[in-house]
Amino acid sequence: MTPSSLPPRPAPSPPESPSEHPAPSLSEGFSKRPAPSLPRILRGSDTPLPEGFTVGNAQDSLAGTGCTVICCPEGAVAGMAVRGGAPATRESDLLAPENTVQKIHAVMLSGGSAYGLDAAAGAMRWLEERKMGFFLAGQYVPIVCGASLFDLSIGDARARPDAEMGYAACETASDRVVCGNVGAGAGASVGKLLGTTFAMKTGLGAAGITIEGLTVSALVALNASGAVTDRASGTMLAGVRDPADPQRLLDPLLALLLDATSAPREAADAGAAADVGDATDAGAAAEQRTPRGADPEGAARGAGQVTNTTIACILTNAALSKPDMSRVASMAHDGFARALEPAHTSFDGDAIFALAAGQHSASADLVGVLAALLTEAAIHEAVLCAEGAFGLPAARDLVRTGTNLLDRELKTL
Repeated sequence: MTPSSLPPRPAPSPPESPSEHPAPSLSEGFSKRPAPSLPRILRGSDTPLPEGFTVGNAQDSLAGTGCTVICCPEGAVAGMAVRGGAPATRESDLLAPENTVQKIHAVMLSGGSAYGLDAAAGAMRWLEERKMGFFLAGQYVPIVCGASLFDLSIGDARARPDAEMGYAACETASDRVVCGNVGAGAGASVGKLLGTTFAMKTGLGAAGITIEGLTVSALVALNASGAVTDRASGTMLAGVRDPADPQRLLDPLLALLLDATSAPREAADAGAAADVGDATDAGAAAEQRTPRGADPEGAARGAGQVTNTTIACILTNAALSKPDMSRVASMAHDGFARALEPAHTSFDGDAIFALAAGQHSASADLVGVLAALLTEAAIHEAVLCAEGAFGLPAARDLVRTGTNLLDRELKTL
């Protein structure tokens, strides 16, 4: 067939009307019900607790230490994530997803550093007396996990939470949360990068939310080395007070630089003076190198010697597995990173427990995102609820803070 004999090409069809083939809707395949609105986060004593959990506190207010217990007598699926380099924990290995125990019965947050882990024994006794725990060999064996923060530099270092205090905390446990200078927050503080002289008092904070039957709550005992910030505004809520003007706060990076540069120079100058046998000159050299107005002992000690640790517990009524709850605890650490600068250092024992009571269907990712948001809010509440004590002011005592971290330029440090 020659080209001239080819049949004519058919005329193109007219374009179809858009209404005949509408573009797929972005919501196609989703429920037609209205999207849920995000309710307001509740804080402090208004914090909702999921069904099955109670919280209690006990403290020695004069000595500046205490403990906070989270009880779940029917058992809760639990996970844990540790991001700090110097944790003080109890029964943490059994929370690994591959290990046998599926539920625990309480978490004890305490002051007193490693000594404070004794408080968990009191919770065990309290639960055993009420026949709560795993029934083995004719005995009730409750599983109580715990973590402690370092508050020995505040108040009386010889007073530490013990089994009696842990038992007393269980006796006060209820569905109402109390925040401030209570429980594990009794001796908590922040802003210790230049020593405790320029630190600030913090405490125990809480925040929670309920969305369509799902409840997630966070409790935080705030005991960080640096600053607490509001990321929305960049404002520092608490932190290292400026030695030249203790009513203002230092940028935490500047405090870290002062800490990092002053201590090595002091050591070198003191060593040089000691080589020539003049101890007086050694002390004078160290004092001369200390930032103006700073505590010489604290500055020489540095951040590594003023031990910290922020500890927290996430509670939810979601039905989730042990691997899920480990993921929730890990995601909740985002709240630490958002609100604390620095966080997760070599000398922090930053640790978060996450407990699920199992009554409501929800995804681990949703619970984890909410956990991070609420952890951040609970940290802020731990600052705002605290009262000045042991010579340390609280945020409410400062005229105003100082550097807005959104305006910070590293080249100016």
